[in-house]
Amino acid sequence: MKVLIVGAGGREHALAWRLRHEEPSLELIAAPGNPGIAELARCVPIGATDIERLAALARDENVDLTVVGPEAPLAQGIVDVFRANSLPIFGPSRAAALIETSKAFAKDLMRDAGVPTASAEICSSVASALKAVERIGSPVVVKASGLAAGKGVMVCSTIEEARDAITSMMERDVFGDAGHTILVEEFMAGEELSVFFVTDGMNAIPLVPAQDHKRLLDGDRGPNTGGMGAYAPVGLLDDSPHLVEDVTSRIVAPTLRALRERGAPFTGLLYAGLMITAEGPKVVEFNCRFGDPETQAVLPVLGDRVSLLDLVMRVVRGRPLPTTTTIDAQQYAATTVVAAAGYPDNPRIGDRIDLPEIPDNVLVFHAGTRRDETGALVTSGGRVLSVTGLGASLDEARRRSLEYATSVGLADKQYRTDIGWRDLARTSLS
Repeated sequence: MKVLIVGAGGREHALAWRLRHEEPSLELIAAPGNPGIAELARCVPIGATDIERLAALARDENVDLTVVGPEAPLAQGIVDVFRANSLPIFGPSRAAALIETSKAFAKDLMRDAGVPTASAEICSSVASALKAVERIGSPVVVKASGLAAGKGVMVCSTIEEARDAITSMMERDVFGDAGHTILVEEFMAGEELSVFFVTDGMNAIPLVPAQDHKRLLDGDRGPNTGGMGAYAPVGLLDDSPHLVEDVTSRIVAPTLRALRERGAPFTGLLYAGLMITAEGPKVVEFNCRFGDPETQAVLPVLGDRVSLLDLVMRVVRGRPLPTTTTIDAQQYAATTVVAAAGYPDNPRIGDRIDLPEIPDNVLVFHAGTRRDETGALVTSGGRVLSVTGLGASLDEARRRSLEYATSVGLADKQYRTDIGWRDLARTSLS
């Protein structure tokens, strides 16, 4: 079997690792891939948004399956092009991907479907956004409606912070076109949870829930990022054993139904970013693909009793999904992101990376890496590596992840030391 993975980050490296782990005989191709993925797959220098060339590659290579990692090609309609050419691909159509690519669309969809989420006002001018802030009050959340690489959400403690967020998006164009329409949204108090669902548009299978760490610094301080780490499973569910079933029935099922009714059935990986509030789970956002860095924590804990490849192929071939409603974690995973100096605003590229020998129970997924003209490994982006530690407890997994992240040779590297701090605090209190 031949599989093409589209993308070049840590999420795609984790997908390549998982598929090869499940099926060692797989022939993997990655476009464009990265030096870590190159150890598992044949990398082809075609960009993730060069859709026509990707389709030609899939056709010429007689690929049995294409898995799309990042959101940009999905937003540009890669699935529509592949399906028009009878090329098997896992992911949503461009119309269904609007659930991520337009937060305004997603909010309208949730309102129509009765899906619990924060109240919000959709604004296309600074004046209307400022009035919305005055009505909602602080704290308040300001979101760019379009794609902003996971950074287009600003939680504002004061009215002044909200005004600055609005003008930075709508006048200073910090997120380009993505911030020309924004959402001014009520602040939701609670704890965040990320749940991936493999779905055929009708039914949905949840993978092991995870928790992401968006802020750059320990203690959830500093600027928002694309994600500085994640862990799975999440102890929050210990006291709420039916929470995922509740999310599936009250959030995911009506969302899928609403998309079908709009003529945009969603097939692929639906990511539900949730806030677990006092009133129950509410949607923070939906994504139309595997999350990063949650994928690097979720896929290693699935164990050998679950085949991601089987679930994906069932969706692609139109076969029924299994009736399993929950997938239990077989161990704990904690993922620490090692970021370049200057991330997230101005990451420094070209710095040499020295990787020590990787011990057992540690996985290192490449993201912003490349080989220079001498063959040395150097930085090529903000989030450089995802270091996943595995263990029989979260603390063991976290220690293994942190020890290796600390040992990575990279000048002025940035990383958090407190991945999983909420669960560790819960454990210490119990």
